[in-house]
Amino acid sequence: MARFWGTRGSLPTAGPDTVRYGGNTSCVEVRSSDDDDDVIVLDAGTGIRRLGTALAPDTRRVDVLLTHLHMDHIQGLGFFDALFRPGLDVHIWGPRSTTMEMGRRLARYLSPPLFPIRIVDLECQLELHDVPLGQFRVGGLTVTAALVCHPGPTVGYRIHDRSGSIAYLPDHEPALGVADFPGEPAWTSGFALADGVDLLIHDAQYSLSEYRTHVGWGHSAMDHAVAFAGVAEVGRLVGFHHDPGHDDEELDALFEHGAALAHGSVPITPAMEGDVLHVGAASPAPVRSTEGSPA
Repeated sequence: MARFWGTRGSLPTAGPDTVRYGGNTSCVEVRSSDDDDDVIVLDAGTGIRRLGTALAPDTRRVDVLLTHLHMDHIQGLGFFDALFRPGLDVHIWGPRSTTMEMGRRLARYLSPPLFPIRIVDLECQLELHDVPLGQFRVGGLTVTAALVCHPGPTVGYRIHDRSGSIAYLPDHEPALGVADFPGEPAWTSGFALADGVDLLIHDAQYSLSEYRTHVGWGHSAMDHAVAFAGVAEVGRLVGFHHDPGHDDEELDALFEHGAALAHGSVPITPAMEGDVLHVGAASPAPVRSTEGSPA
């Protein structure tokens, strides 16, 4: 199961024109079909605040898997209720840096003058981990991490159990430097993570004309996301990391364009706050959740 708590990219964008798609930045909750107690949180954008308030009181462990440490992906950490629950096991995983260990990098945000509480003063049982490149286990879920094309140390994730598989590549520019995208799968950033997954959550921030003025910024045009999903032969594409400058109507048009590009070969779903996808179901169309979901 994947639940969307934050779908916006780069900057939180709240207002009457972003109500349907949502204005909170990247945060997706994933739970195993085998053990509902396994809670994986993909990124800690501003959407993680609502997720934290919805966690069951008897939750024993939460694993937060960060793709990278750009501000829109960690901005919600200081408001994540789990960090302030005494005794709760919280594990934060993030990509390794060659210059500074992760605790010191996160402390740049979780400390004065940017935040009133220091990371060392959090009440939970906090453990920080450098993400191993390759496969590892988190509860009943198998996770695979690999570096992907985005400025700074950035990983994408593939998560699976017996019911199905999800790939999460929210900030990804696989078309960078490729004259005719897509090229050979083996040379395409992120391909091994996405290959054959039931559900691909992928960066679709720009229109193609917008991308031409943002080459190298680390994001994809809708055209690239659709092409990437086709090469990887995924079961469903979820367009994610919506541009802060796109209102609901502009996103409607962008996803209509994506559906036309796909010609029905890959079902395309826009990521919307509150949507729930049950991975591995015969038709994993989104379900609007009313319990604990963002308004």
